[in-house]
Amino acid sequence: MSVRNILAALLAAPTLLIASPAAAKDVVIHAGTLIDGVSSTPRRQVSILIKDERIVGVQPGFVTPAGAEVIDLSSKTVLPGFIDCHDHISMNPDWGVLARFTMNEADAVVTSMRSAQRDIDQGFTAVRDLGSGAIEAPAMKRAITAHQIVGPRIWTAMQPLAPTGGHSDAQNGFQPDVHFDGRELSIVDGVEDARRKVRQHRRDGATLIKIMPSGGVGSIGDDPNHMTMTDEEMRAIVETAHELGMKVAAHIHGNKAINHAVAAGVDSVEHGTYADATSYKLMKDHGTVLVPTLLVADWIYQMAVKSPEKLPPTVPEKAIAVTPTMIGNTGRAYKAGVKIALGTDLTGLGDRNKAEEFALLVKAGLTPMDAIFAGTRNAAELIGAPQDIGSVQAGRYADIVAVDGDPLADITTLQHVGFVMKGGDVLKRDGAMQPLD
Repeated sequence: MSVRNILAALLAAPTLLIASPAAAKDVVIHAGTLIDGVSSTPRRQVSILIKDERIVGVQPGFVTPAGAEVIDLSSKTVLPGFIDCHDHISMNPDWGVLARFTMNEADAVVTSMRSAQRDIDQGFTAVRDLGSGAIEAPAMKRAITAHQIVGPRIWTAMQPLAPTGGHSDAQNGFQPDVHFDGRELSIVDGVEDARRKVRQHRRDGATLIKIMPSGGVGSIGDDPNHMTMTDEEMRAIVETAHELGMKVAAHIHGNKAINHAVAAGVDSVEHGTYADATSYKLMKDHGTVLVPTLLVADWIYQMAVKSPEKLPPTVPEKAIAVTPTMIGNTGRAYKAGVKIALGTDLTGLGDRNKAEEFALLVKAGLTPMDAIFAGTRNAAELIGAPQDIGSVQAGRYADIVAVDGDPLADITTLQHVGFVMKGGDVLKRDGAMQPLD
């Protein structure tokens, strides 16, 4: 059976949450407290009016329009659905290096489907997938849109782009005669190759582009401090992507690569570990957003300290060197006025709750409200869809979550989402995942 036939069979599996689009309906949510993703001041006792998949109004008091279904969240804090701007929906951190030889696209599809349900369970109704294979994320996006399976709204970069020997080069650390299928889709060498790969990615289903102009932590042998792409390559990618209506996210740790990529016009800096005051000024001047990814840094740091044998060669040393710097950099960038968007970089089925990122942002120095904005309003603006997601106001999708307690007093309450609605469909209620109608 081919991989594509396996994919079709998986999407039809009866053990998943399968549904057809629901009939048109009017719903009103009675929200005890509303943090709407717009105002810094929560609102008390409001009604969120929903028609089909979108919000049509937010009114003071508890009102009940004739014929509307009432969802009582009068004892809850209600927020926009969370947005993860740095996800890897098809990658499983438990696979390790051996997975490059034992796992295939079908395994990645299984991981994607489970990850998509986990995202909803934890309150993430939209994600930006910044690194997956040739078929998983576009297939997931189509299946979720068609209500065949439950999952978040997906923007995907598919394969990240870096030069030979860069962070996305699967050949790193292996003998030259070892062959990796599809490796060439992640490699860009030269300006013309860069332009061609951007066009090819868009043709194949990418909705944004990710580049890796510095080395990374989780790869073998490359140095996070090294700038690995030329200015000309980065500019070619940014210009081509922007002309095609796509944004560019840049995985970067080293200071030189950060400053050069921002000058080249990237829309976001992912990680940004060794940024400095000059970097922050450049980012503010260019409107570049920082996505710090503190959760994955903490995850890999804990792994490097406690179980280094589970990580590839050279990775533990890099993780121990890089991670402590990231949280301090986030706080300094925030104080300098750089816009922050939430991203976890928590690959696939990591055992951490993605909403821990909110608490880590607060630990770095953000206020609880600004941490919430990072995972709602700011994230929506970075993705380029603030007219649809990231806030609870008229015209937006009815992507809504609710928690007990006050996240402004205890940000960890966001790790215990009891209610999730996406596009007007209730996917989690009273702490339990729900089948679609």
